[in-house]
Amino acid sequence: MDNSSQESQLRSDNSATYDSTYPLYAMALSSSSTSSNHQRIAVGSFIEEYTNRVDILSFNPETLTLRPNPSLSFDHPYPPTKLMFHPSTPFSLLRHSAVDLLATSGDYLRLWEVRESSVEALSLFNNSKTSEFCAPLTSFDWNDIDPKRIGTSSIDTTCTIWDIEKGVVETQLIAHDKEVYDIAWGEARVFASVSADGSVRIFDLRDKEHSTIIYESPQPDTPLLRLAWNKQDLRYMATILMDSNKVVILDIRSPTMPVAELERHRGSVSAIAWAPQSSRHICSAGDDAQALIWELPTVAGPNGIDPMSVYSAASEINQLQWSVAQPDWIAIAFANKMQLLRV
Repeated sequence: MDNSSQESQLRSDNSATYDSTYPLYAMALSSSSTSSNHQRIAVGSFIEEYTNRVDILSFNPETLTLRPNPSLSFDHPYPPTKLMFHPSTPFSLLRHSAVDLLATSGDYLRLWEVRESSVEALSLFNNSKTSEFCAPLTSFDWNDIDPKRIGTSSIDTTCTIWDIEKGVVETQLIAHDKEVYDIAWGEARVFASVSADGSVRIFDLRDKEHSTIIYESPQPDTPLLRLAWNKQDLRYMATILMDSNKVVILDIRSPTMPVAELERHRGSVSAIAWAPQSSRHICSAGDDAQALIWELPTVAGPNGIDPMSVYSAASEINQLQWSVAQPDWIAIAFANKMQLLRV
């Protein structure tokens, strides 16, 4: 596919844009549609003060419109570091199908019930031993196989696994030597994390005394910022390094050595997302204001891998999500805009 034609195609009639009144960072797409076949999208503000906002939008793929619902906008303490809708339905906490469950991280992990015309704060999960201080949460992941579990990562070097139905900590692991920046579930009891210590570690809740390092930054103490596990083929995961234009593709059967490095970005990569319906496609976005979609070959050629399509945004892209409910759509966030792109 020719990159230039794909770029112009996306910019014309295959995208939808939401303009916020404040800078955006965190973003989530619901895993199901509402009764009117619209998809809910949550976006979080990035304002350097205590009071921030989360807005709930409705996306109509037929008219390519994104509409905010003012009655579903709510205050959030500090900028949310991540937003995530419940990965599947039904769920025991949900009382009827018009309700979505939304999780947010920041100072604490919180659960919110998103109804037709209101949002209710359901739970706040606090594992701090003192009431005066809590270590900020950098990220979390909702277990899509066992949805009562959410794992959080924190700057205090820990990963905490919560049973959100009981509201208790299932386990807390000192996962790394430095801040943990991201966490991702692979199986019901297996998760991985990345850290400022430059390592990717895999944990199994059936053996809490051990973890397996499957990759370390080639330059010592270069932080790893993000982690994405390929849900269509759990042998593969992707990670990104701080201030690097590379996406590192790992095969957990062959630790330490990447199976591919995607190096066509012209700036630092900030976000990655595997295709929900394909084991060979991944999207990356970065400070070069580009979102690149890659098809991973069976064997990489000597000159590396080129992206199969390119989208150029108006400024640095800081967030990216690939819709599970509507796999033809990718969402990106840059400046004060959230944009949906048909792929």
